[in-house]
Amino acid sequence: MPIDKAMNILIVDDYKTMLRIIRNLLKQIEFNNVEEATDGSEALLKLRSGSYGLVISDWNMAPMTGLQLLQEVRADDRLKATPFIMITAESKTENVVAAKQAGVSNYIVKPFNAETLRDKIEKVLGHA
Repeated sequence: MPIDKAMNILIVDDYKTMLRIIRNLLKQIEFNNVEEATDGSEALLKLRSGSYGLVISDWNMAPMTGLQLLQEVRADDRLKATPFIMITAESKTENVVAAKQAGVSNYIVKPFNAETLRDKIEKVLGHA
């Protein structure tokens, strides 16, 4: 079964340039329905009022981090099954472990390219 390229994807990063980079990478791999949030609390509002097939979030944000956002999503009955990919500049083992314990679907370490993003999305959505 092919991945639904028309699904809504929410990208979350407090750095506008990174949002633009991720949006462009998603466009390269033919995902065009992309919405943005600049922090975890804004993302949570969007998630609770919309319908998203995937969340791609930066880890390091304020006031709500990507890890806190992930914990909120997993604690919400309506959202807990939403695939969630965490992006970080840190590849520290304890971060990976913390994200896994919180229920992250997959993990990407910066910098990354469209190919890496495609691979991770395919793994997360079960089409690899």
